[in-house]
Amino acid sequence: MDKAQAEARIAQLRDEIDQHDYHYYVLDDPRVPDAEYDRLMRELQALEEGFPDLASRDSPTRRVGGRPLEGFEEVRHRTPMLSLANAFSEDEIRQFHQRVIKGLETDHADYVAEPKLDGVAISLRYENGLLEQAATRGDGATGEDVTANAQTIAAIPLRLRRRDDAPGWPATLEVRGEIYMPLAGFTAYNEKARRKGAKELVNPRNAAAGSLRQLDSRLTAQRPLAFYAYSMVAAEGVPDSHFEALQRLKGWGFPVNPEVRRVRDADGCLEYYEAMAEKRASLPYEIDGVVFKLEMREQQETLGFVSRAPRWAIAQKFPAQEEMTRLLGIDIQVGRTGALTPVARLEPVFVGGVTVTNATLHNLDEIRRKDVRAGDWVVVRRAGDVIPEVARVVPGRREGDPPEFEMPEACPVCGSAVEREEGEAVFRCTGGLFCAAQRIRSIQHFASRKAMDIEGLGEKLVVQLVESGMVKSIADLYRLDAGQLAGLERMGEKSAANLLAQLERSKKPGLDRLLYALGIREVGEVTAVSLARHFGSMEKLLVASEEELIEVPDVGPIVASHVHAFFSEEHNREILFELEQAGLRWQPLEDPAGEQPLAGQTWVLTGTLSMPRARARSLLESLGARVTGSVSARTSVVLAGEEAGTKRAKAEKLGIEFIDDEAFQALLEGYGIL
Repeated sequence: MDKAQAEARIAQLRDEIDQHDYHYYVLDDPRVPDAEYDRLMRELQALEEGFPDLASRDSPTRRVGGRPLEGFEEVRHRTPMLSLANAFSEDEIRQFHQRVIKGLETDHADYVAEPKLDGVAISLRYENGLLEQAATRGDGATGEDVTANAQTIAAIPLRLRRRDDAPGWPATLEVRGEIYMPLAGFTAYNEKARRKGAKELVNPRNAAAGSLRQLDSRLTAQRPLAFYAYSMVAAEGVPDSHFEALQRLKGWGFPVNPEVRRVRDADGCLEYYEAMAEKRASLPYEIDGVVFKLEMREQQETLGFVSRAPRWAIAQKFPAQEEMTRLLGIDIQVGRTGALTPVARLEPVFVGGVTVTNATLHNLDEIRRKDVRAGDWVVVRRAGDVIPEVARVVPGRREGDPPEFEMPEACPVCGSAVEREEGEAVFRCTGGLFCAAQRIRSIQHFASRKAMDIEGLGEKLVVQLVESGMVKSIADLYRLDAGQLAGLERMGEKSAANLLAQLERSKKPGLDRLLYALGIREVGEVTAVSLARHFGSMEKLLVASEEELIEVPDVGPIVASHVHAFFSEEHNREILFELEQAGLRWQPLEDPAGEQPLAGQTWVLTGTLSMPRARARSLLESLGARVTGSVSARTSVVLAGEEAGTKRAKAEKLGIEFIDDEAFQALLEGYGIL
């Protein structure tokens, strides 16, 4: 290939790669597989290496990074990068809005609302459509030149796009935005580092900041960084509307957060805040609040600035998701299946909107990896509505040399031996139903709504029954009488009668419900239905081999071994016999009769429905559908009721059909069920 041919091919490859970047990062519409994209990039790299004088500073090959720098040069911002005032309550947002409308002498104000990404602010300067300089915020007046590192971030355009239907860009354009690390990239990076025994990243925000300040841009290129534009500095031809300015940036090739919305007045701001707070846990990146900006630039200029913050914008922060506190000790909780879980006992700390006194440590491997010891100062994390966890130890604050934590050799509840199966991270008590901790939780599970549905048998009552010695197994529940119950705390004659009536009502469970209620490891609702439908009776299930169990849908080798082990245990068989002696008569799962219009379909239920979830599930199964608990590529339909959460969002992302409660009612009526 001669130079002219190489030049033409290089230009073609650059345009093609730029198009793919635009569709991937801006439109969220990838056009080619990653392998094809990599092939194009490798071809371009090879041509530029063969013809070095044809390399240019706006080439996509700049994404791989260059030689290390000795240090960062200072950059004086032409327009200061100011911080925002913070609000932490509804009243503060309403006060902000009142100041705005008073200053504008108007009755209403329109704002642009957007998530406040927990990343690093960046200023990008373009000259004649080419990226000239990237600078950190620094102290607002002076930042650091990180151009070489910014060039490695694929979401940042090296040259601007020109659309026929949009005005061209100013000769000098300054764009500001946020560099962040997506959660998926953060997790994948740490998993890879863990396998290699390398240092892990602390959290996405610190990871983004540290990655951007690498002196070796090749290291930055290896980090999964992303970017969203959130403003452009006033320039000739920039729309007066901030929202329209963002749309113009998108047209020029900048990714703009799809959650950006126009809102009106304080009520609109607060509604957006609540919506993003609810959505926060399902977002693919971390946010620590939302930002509200007056939409019209003319109005922004009217209000101006106070100190180091604009009067026309404010950030409403979410409750902190990470806080520091002292770990007082490590306790052990014993679960329903005998699993021993180490739990951090903490000095109370307010995090994620609640006061936290305990946090999970997961297992011994995690404790060792994080090097957590009693007396340490630790960072507690609570993202979304998850159980609080100890994220990490605070370096340099350990006092002395406290001993490493060791798992107990005996169960702290019943004294039975503790064992750890090969290949498992979990330690388990071998006491089974002999262990009071397992007994209490097993009975609670047995009585739960999705199991035997014994109303009135709550946690406090179960604890009383077990501690008093009245109930040593689930079978003992059916031997209780009014006299025994009357002696318990807060158990009157009427309450006792109601409970006994509930126990009597539960004596004819479906075989699937009973199997789920027994608490066999790895046997959830769906698997219980599959087992009941496949074997038809408890008698056949009791003598089934592991090979026969594996033939059941939803049952793999691990589940089969747990089921086989459960029914092989003499104590468990005795419990089943005692249940039968007490009057329980489990009913076989009836084969669905009549038309099966939904046969072969897999449904997922989420949100609040107009009927009990169990009823909806039963009706779907009567029509031939299989109902599961999680959304996957194999899901056919998602039934999304009110306040549907992450499952609906995942369905939308995967392109899976979803229907609302009203459409579901219409579907059932169409089949003559309602």
